[in-house]
Amino acid sequence: MSYADFVFIANCREILKNGFWDTDQNVRPHWEDGTPAHTVKKFGLVNRYDLQKEFPILTLRRTYWKSAVDELLWIWQKKSNNVHDLSTHIWDSWADENGSIGKAYGYQLGIKHQYKEGAFDQVDRVLYDLKHNPASRRILTNLYNFEDLHEMGLYPCAYSMTFNVSGNTLNAILNQRSQDMLAANNWNVVQYAVLVHMIAQVSGLVPGELVHVIADAHIYDRHVPIIEKMLQQEPLPAPKFELDPAITNFYDFTPDSCRVTDYQFSPFEDKIPVAI
Repeated sequence: MSYADFVFIANCREILKNGFWDTDQNVRPHWEDGTPAHTVKKFGLVNRYDLQKEFPILTLRRTYWKSAVDELLWIWQKKSNNVHDLSTHIWDSWADENGSIGKAYGYQLGIKHQYKEGAFDQVDRVLYDLKHNPASRRILTNLYNFEDLHEMGLYPCAYSMTFNVSGNTLNAILNQRSQDMLAANNWNVVQYAVLVHMIAQVSGLVPGELVHVIADAHIYDRHVPIIEKMLQQEPLPAPKFELDPAITNFYDFTPDSCRVTDYQFSPFEDKIPVAI
């Protein structure tokens, strides 16, 4: 069994068994037909993935890892806030007529700030500190800029990464305020596992632990029967993950720099409705 499957199953069972239903509350998200999108949720899930042991990808259903990496690089490498720079259409519902999602995600990472060593945006500051100040406890990014929230198409869900070096090992914490367990949980885990691999490699380090902290882990009402069906499937072994070892510059990575081999996954034909 893939360890990602083990974590996902445990999280979903806990939410379904002991979660809080918000059906008596007014909620912002809605379905395409206008119906309120209610959830059952758990507060404060913390999951740990040892990236030296296994690549954390689901086998209960296919995770389209190359598209996930493309979105990751759209945010962290292109630092874009325009869906026209993205290969998929997953952000279209939150974009304006010009394709912009406002001052969100990549826009925040690309803002330069002045330090005594010079001007850096958030990504370049992380890369600089991992090479020059690896003992620092201040190596982090934050997308939740209160000053700009009113100009964002969607408030950041996965909003903060904290990096920490122990010896020659790079560990990281992903903080997420909100998590749609069916549609986005493993998508985000795969993305930030790949990010840790990439940043570790260009920093001369090895990837260690990815700790995923989820404030509000929820399953939407229309996703419950799909989740219940998934939990009845037999998990499969995890695949192998490889990164092109020749790349030493973070900005040279592409989705094709990654390779996932022996990826087995269960058939999954259910259409997943997305709440917006």
